[in-house]
Amino acid sequence: MKNKLFLGFVFLATHAALNFASAQTSPAMMKAVVVNQYGGPEVLKYQEAPRPEPKADEILVRVMAAAINPVDSYVRQGRFKMNPPIIIGSDIAGVVEKTGTSAKKFKPGDAVYCYLSVARGGGYAEYAIATESETALKPKNMNFEEASAVPLAGTTAWQALIDDAKIQQGQTVLIHGGSGGVGSFAIQIAKARGAKVIATASTAHQATLKQLGVDQAIDYTTTKFEDVVKDVDLVLNCARADALGRSYGVVKRGGAIVSITDEPDQAECAKRGLTCSRMGAHPEAKVLEELTKLIEAGKMKSIVSQTFPLADASKAHQQIETRHTLGKIVLKVAEEKK
Repeated sequence: MKNKLFLGFVFLATHAALNFASAQTSPAMMKAVVVNQYGGPEVLKYQEAPRPEPKADEILVRVMAAAINPVDSYVRQGRFKMNPPIIIGSDIAGVVEKTGTSAKKFKPGDAVYCYLSVARGGGYAEYAIATESETALKPKNMNFEEASAVPLAGTTAWQALIDDAKIQQGQTVLIHGGSGGVGSFAIQIAKARGAKVIATASTAHQATLKQLGVDQAIDYTTTKFEDVVKDVDLVLNCARADALGRSYGVVKRGGAIVSITDEPDQAECAKRGLTCSRMGAHPEAKVLEELTKLIEAGKMKSIVSQTFPLADASKAHQQIETRHTLGKIVLKVAEEKK
């Protein structure tokens, strides 16, 4: 009897030790929106996922808010040929939870915002990995939801106008899609640089253009921009449809066109003496720091038109795919402490 009791005790002790060891080695979990297979908005599943751990040069961010971008839907549809299951999302704002051993720029507790590489993603989750080259301190005068709307769209607008087109004070820029994510930031960046801004948007978004300081607002549903615009220095095309094809004739010789959607016709550009390019943005912490300066100086703000809980990411994607979103749509991931 004693032997049986002893063996039973050994078995229970061993079983408990194994369970403890298993608990110690099993990964911490978090809630995330996961793409298990490519498809429509319905494939976005709110579920448990392993919480990532930062490598030496990375930081772990506790995500407070994540913004939606059109590129997110392209990844979800399979245009980038990644390997599901994947967590998408490139725009986040949150608090540094943990840092890798060689990450020195930020410390736990810092409020940050990040433009995560589209190829890696990870934003639609309670925790996400970022590198220092993708991250900057969050603007002090923005909450997390407002800040999450800035990184990708704001960086795209900056790199298009400042890095590519090298916009100058006194120039005139025409921005197609001025009420969208990139367009709304581009208007504010151009105005801060001392440019005259003409922008197009639908009837419903004309008031937004004026609030952003546009010098000439055009309702593309009632007016052809080429009938009222001529001799601009630069066109920034943030729209689809036929806006790009109708833009060549309104740019002065020696001017430029930068498109973030369709590829410009280089033969047409050469014939008219224009410098034309299609640009894709990339994460750059220095740009985020420049955007923070504009925001904290009161020269730039984000427009968040709709907010959804993380669990409703599929509904947010349904809206983004209408291609008529005002400003940005944001996923609220966690409550901000008062």
